[in-house]
Amino acid sequence: MTHTDADSVGSRTVADIRLDFPAFTQTSGGLAPAYLDSAATSQRPRAVLDAEREYLEHHLAPVHRGASAAVGLSTTLFEDARAEVARFVGAGDREVVWTENATDAINMVTLGIADANAGLGGADAARFALGPDDEIVLTEAEHHANLIPWQRLAAKTGARLRPIPVDEHGLWSIDDAAAAVSERTRIVAFAEVSNVTGYLAPVADMVELAHRHGALVLLDACQSVPHRPVDFGAMGVDFAAFSGHKMLGPNGIGVLYGRAELLDALPPARTGGSTITKVTMGTAEFLPAPHRFEAGTQPVSQVVALAEAVRYLDAIGMQEVARHEAAFAERVVEGVAAIPGVRIVGPQPGAPRAGLVSVGVDGVHAHDVGQFLDEAGVVVRVGHHCAQPLHRALGLTATTRASAHVYTTAEEADRFVEALAGVRRFFGVEQGVTA
Repeated sequence: MTHTDADSVGSRTVADIRLDFPAFTQTSGGLAPAYLDSAATSQRPRAVLDAEREYLEHHLAPVHRGASAAVGLSTTLFEDARAEVARFVGAGDREVVWTENATDAINMVTLGIADANAGLGGADAARFALGPDDEIVLTEAEHHANLIPWQRLAAKTGARLRPIPVDEHGLWSIDDAAAAVSERTRIVAFAEVSNVTGYLAPVADMVELAHRHGALVLLDACQSVPHRPVDFGAMGVDFAAFSGHKMLGPNGIGVLYGRAELLDALPPARTGGSTITKVTMGTAEFLPAPHRFEAGTQPVSQVVALAEAVRYLDAIGMQEVARHEAAFAERVVEGVAAIPGVRIVGPQPGAPRAGLVSVGVDGVHAHDVGQFLDEAGVVVRVGHHCAQPLHRALGLTATTRASAHVYTTAEEADRFVEALAGVRRFFGVEQGVTA
């Protein structure tokens, strides 16, 4: 690996890209903190901030409500943004539903299935019904957002959750999945990229396995859509979820992807204005997807800004983004592997991984590691990363995670490694029990 790999993204240098981000241009001398927490929330380029401000200052009006020119323009911006995001992820315009975030998107699916189980949605929704003989298969590495909603659905329907186990590094394989999936499996849900290990899931093999058994697939794409090329249509997944704030976009906006025929059949989890075709005092009939799911006033400025984030990433090129972040991960893993008493979670040196690295430090709790790094000017995430079952399987209470995006430099990767190397010496611990 060369410095060029980590200091450029396609035709642009990282230094040039950082000029687009106000967060990196407002320091008053000295070395800016290394922001290595993009897997939690990414920084936003000026173009995204300006797009939202431009809408709010000059085009604010309700969408799909009224017949004024202002409403028409606002609605056009809103739906054009849907088309832009849909194109970015290989979806049709009717297959992108606006949600609050990815967690909300996954809950919309599980709550819709629960309503189908209760008899709502009619004959079309009956395809989603679950019973005590049915199983929902998840990996042990899932974020709580892709675990707890399924737990609740299982409790409501009597279905059983069946986990795909992880190994000592927090990894699972298609063989592990094949041992868990059976003719009783109705749903398979997993992350394309683990937010803890950086593991790249075998999506094509998982989709083929699930569909061969007649099961639906929900993909948690929170750590993939912002960082690598994604085409849900080509992947063949049935549902997927991702968030705007992890892909240089605003908070408060997420996306539920679903194949159009499935979305048209799924009962809407939230109901009210803008979702209906006909309402009486006793009944309601709903619009086709996506509008059947978008009850009430929508986050229009966030939608417009998310489309601008997509344009920004597109201009750089998602293949180049993935290449840049892989170089970051390789650099960090190589450096961390040489530090005594530090355990790398997930793929080991030389194996492919996404642009994030989590570690455990022998004898020092992750919260103390994080505070030490923070004082050294390195911003990371510490804790269980909303993945307690995975950490329990690893025998760890918590880990320390460094993660990258298009603006992350090689120098920041090196600064993380250098600071991490001083943790155990600072706390005066000998090599021994893992924290």
